[in-house]
Amino acid sequence: MDFKQFLTVLGRRWMSIVAIILLALGVSSAITFTRTPMYESKTQIFLTVDVRDTTDAYAALLFASNRAASYATVVKSTGLAELVKNDLNLKMSAEELASRFDAEVVESTSLIQISYKDENPQDARTIADYATEKFTTYVAGLETPGEAGDSATTAGNPADSLTRAEVTDKASVATQVSPDVVLNLVVATLIGILLGIGLAVAREILDRTIRTADHVAELTESPVLASIGFDGDIRSAPLLTDLGGFAARTEAFRLLRTNLQFIDLDHQPRCLVISSAVPGEGKTMTSTNLAVALAQTGRNTLIIDADLRRPRVASTLGLDPAIGLTTALVGKTEIHDAIQVHEASGLHVLASGAKPPNPTEILQSKITHDLIRRLRSSYDMVIIDAPPLLPVADASVLAKLADGVIIVVRHAKTTKDQVNEAINRLNQVGARLYGVVVNMVAKRAIGSYYYYYYEETSPSGRSGKSDAKATAGSGRRRA
Repeated sequence: MDFKQFLTVLGRRWMSIVAIILLALGVSSAITFTRTPMYESKTQIFLTVDVRDTTDAYAALLFASNRAASYATVVKSTGLAELVKNDLNLKMSAEELASRFDAEVVESTSLIQISYKDENPQDARTIADYATEKFTTYVAGLETPGEAGDSATTAGNPADSLTRAEVTDKASVATQVSPDVVLNLVVATLIGILLGIGLAVAREILDRTIRTADHVAELTESPVLASIGFDGDIRSAPLLTDLGGFAARTEAFRLLRTNLQFIDLDHQPRCLVISSAVPGEGKTMTSTNLAVALAQTGRNTLIIDADLRRPRVASTLGLDPAIGLTTALVGKTEIHDAIQVHEASGLHVLASGAKPPNPTEILQSKITHDLIRRLRSSYDMVIIDAPPLLPVADASVLAKLADGVIIVVRHAKTTKDQVNEAINRLNQVGARLYGVVVNMVAKRAIGSYYYYYYEETSPSGRSGKSDAKATAGSGRRRA
């Protein structure tokens, strides 16, 4: 994945990235604002050394600096904490009290800065002050010459101590140190960004659905003939005759109609099978509207509903589905009587007729093959709406009778494995794949397929931006 592809992934999945960031901020806010605030008070002491017992002042300073590092550790000892706890009658344990102290030596000095944290700001200041005073006598006890074992438990006499601790700064007014709201939210945002980007890239790598023309190119050399944007008005206005002349869907089918003219200049196709890998890809709407688009140019066009399991062409066009292919095959009606005309477009329609118990056997029969050959010779273009390729063998049977096949795939729904298997089934019967139509392209992915947009009035009368005017991208022909 190069940088341009990386940016494309971020643009396509920005909503999930934002969702992860908001989730991280929510978790951080919940933790931050439910935690008990902690307040910190600071004091400072200065360690001095009796220079009478040292060779010079520099050696005394060096000695004090070394002692300061040791006594910074003593500040956090349970021994000192136990004395403070008992004197102030605190209810916490010596270990817990010691954990709230911190001490650090000011660089290149014998100054020790002591800090104490508590939930109550007044208690933080009081305990810090008392602990610091207690520490000065505690140091005197440790440094007072005497019998081993009594120095750490007695107050000692500072006058006899080699090292003395003096308070230079009393406890400061306690300030809140945790939780740090700004820091926590900033860190949460950064974590959310990293997790969001990581999740977006992982989803892109693991995503096996068809999203761009490049994904189709990985599976077949056949081009993307057209890409049809998702249209929320398709239920109320399923046909091109229900739309305006500059609607995005109308433009997409004009592109598809135009591209068909360039598929094979030497042998113009006269019979096409429209199918899909699996159900729900929109192949019936595609085949019906392609046939309408062809009929609107004045070409003598017939659409055959050969999906004998779930026929929908006649109902989509508002025609009678009871009379059609199966009734003509069994001799109940003549073929010219079975063919209906869609008045709005002039399209001729051969509906499916009654549902048979054995659709595949009927489509494989010689009488069906002869009928389709007769119809092919009588029309400029015959469009056959076939069942999906993977669930049943019907489309493979019909593909052998046609000049070629167009596969409809649903954007971000049909997987590469499904399309690959569908192509393999066509190859097994020697059928020719003319191309792929990408259907129901999401608006946020329009840029992958379309160059510019139109403003139009929808069939319902609402004014809004149409999906796009379809023009071919890389690997696709431009009308």
